[in-house]
Amino acid sequence: MGMWSIGAGALGAAALALLLANTDIFLSKSQKATLDYLEDIELKTLDTKPRIFKAKELWEKNGAVIMAVRRPGCFLCREEAAELSSLKPKLDELGVPLYAVVKEKIKTEVKDFQPYFKGEVFLDEKKMFYGPQRRKMMFMGFVRLGVWSNFFRARSGGFSGNLEGEGFILGGVFVVGAGKQGILLEHREKEFGDKVNPVSVLEAARKIKPQTLVSEKK
Repeated sequence: MGMWSIGAGALGAAALALLLANTDIFLSKSQKATLDYLEDIELKTLDTKPRIFKAKELWEKNGAVIMAVRRPGCFLCREEAAELSSLKPKLDELGVPLYAVVKEKIKTEVKDFQPYFKGEVFLDEKKMFYGPQRRKMMFMGFVRLGVWSNFFRARSGGFSGNLEGEGFILGGVFVVGAGKQGILLEHREKEFGDKVNPVSVLEAARKIKPQTLVSEKK
């Protein structure tokens, strides 16, 4: 009877832990970025002769859509990158560029990511695009039903990847207006594979007012 009680208690505790892991109670809380915060981020080009510049260069004239990639080799990140890239013809019509930032440059990871992402990629060594409050999902992610659903969705879509690099710091997607227009969309990945809604990205991009048009009106 005693062993049965212990076993039942352990089973109940495991069930409760599994239930709680699938709520948002223990998820890292995000903190919204400000335009000032994003503008001051230092990025580096991935050329043979890297150039360091302030992130505001990316959106100063025409705004921008920017993906903060959790890990280039992750098949879930590649799925989101491909989905964002499917918007590129419409973004090009709007004159809005598509960019991505990565936290590290390992082997050929960025090069291998490029077939999925149709925009320029920059290095954010200080991981500032993943802040202001950097969030992580550790092994709890692997007991979340939503994560497994995302795994199956990406796999069935034909996406594959590897385990190279840091993949616990969560990423996101930003749509930033031109000049001082501000942040028009900020999507923070809450769990592995929590991708942005492409319709929302396009709606936000249509609100961008290029600086050239603003200057002409003045």
